[in-house]
Amino acid sequence: MEIFDYDNILLLPRKCRVESRSECDAGVELGGRKFRLPVVPANMKTVVDEKICTWLAKNGYFYVMHRFDLDNVQFVRDMQGAGVFASISLGVKAPDYATVDTLVAEGLVPEYITIDIAHGHADSVKNMIRYLKEKLPASFVIAGNVATPEAVIDLENWGADATKVGVGPGKVCITKLKTGFGTGGWQLSALKWCARVATKPIIADGGIRSHGDIAKSIRFGATMVMIGSLFAGHEESPGKTVEVDGERFKEYYGSASDFNKGEYKHVEGKRILEPVKGPLANTLVEMEQDVQSSISYAGGTKLMDIRKVNYVILGGDNAGEHLLM
Repeated sequence: MEIFDYDNILLLPRKCRVESRSECDAGVELGGRKFRLPVVPANMKTVVDEKICTWLAKNGYFYVMHRFDLDNVQFVRDMQGAGVFASISLGVKAPDYATVDTLVAEGLVPEYITIDIAHGHADSVKNMIRYLKEKLPASFVIAGNVATPEAVIDLENWGADATKVGVGPGKVCITKLKTGFGTGGWQLSALKWCARVATKPIIADGGIRSHGDIAKSIRFGATMVMIGSLFAGHEESPGKTVEVDGERFKEYYGSASDFNKGEYKHVEGKRILEPVKGPLANTLVEMEQDVQSSISYAGGTKLMDIRKVNYVILGGDNAGEHLLM
């Protein structure tokens, strides 16, 4: 198997079929809804809050709310009360089951539920998927995170409607340093490997450093791409604003960091400072334009046309051109 990451791959252009890149449709369907972009901000405390989630939903973007220090039931009530879809995160512990029971008791059905744990190929995830399918059958269930084809097959068989692929490739993840495991350094290759066996959507999570990486993720099998660092550091971002030598930064830390946990125990994340980037809306517009450009370079008119292009691997023993696969 070839091992590569985003930096090792370039996609090869095909004859352009549009007069203007703006003719290209960067939208994607997930769980019965169409979204403007195949991109979702990471469900992390320093990336999203209720205000950002509401804005994203109202403006045609997908979101997943984080699960930390949050009343999920009230959140679902608020979002649906505002006339937008509710997309929440759950863990696999007793309080998470209690949340499900309360949602059922109050007749609240979140449109999307993400089971969000660091090592998602586990019986605890299997049990939670089954519980959700029994209690909230109308909810679209995303489960993860995983890193292998075996895990994707299992999660799909257990009832997940989509799987989240990526273990520790993010900018604030130190999983590979702390444990010796993960997809850090070969996330794109892991995505390709997992997509080959997937029959349901995959959300590629982590390792995105530039907008071009979105197109590469789509090419290798992702339906949606979860991004943390590129979305952290906006004016609206919930991370604390810090000034260093007259420059403004926003705090950004991993969900498995001591900053998020409030204690130094099983830490697999760190804190960094992201330069303040301006409004989130501007970044989303730029991302959409860049994805439209990617589609035009792919010789297509819609997002999934990117899947049809060839690619080259740069450098290393297995470098060279690769045809459709």
